[in-house]
Amino acid sequence: MNAHTMAKTAYSTPGQPTRTDRGTEYQIFARITHRLKAANTLGSIGFSALARALHENRRLWTALASDVAEDDNQLPPLLRARIFYLAEFTNQHTSKVLAGDATAEVLIDINTAIMRGLRQDGGGE
Repeated sequence: MNAHTMAKTAYSTPGQPTRTDRGTEYQIFARITHRLKAANTLGSIGFSALARALHENRRLWTALASDVAEDDNQLPPLLRARIFYLAEFTNQHTSKVLAGDATAEVLIDINTAIMRGLRQDGGGE
């Protein structure tokens, strides 16, 4: 076993598969989307949980927008633009949800669509 392999496995959980970048992105979206769905079903009594989930979702989309705005990003320009647009939409819609002027359903739908896209090429593992 060489040093690179040892470094890669030293802190991994035994039995856990090594994830690709797409797989990691899928897992992040899945975790956040699950929290959004769970909090959304609670109605007004779950507002604090919804606010936390919305904040986490907003942070994810802000990171994605930052990433696609970088000059050295390898994604095609049209896909980068679409992701940036979705990040802007998510930010604006999140404000509406927090103000009580909208629901989180469309944010859940967007995340679910992104997860489907990540899964198309086996992004789950």
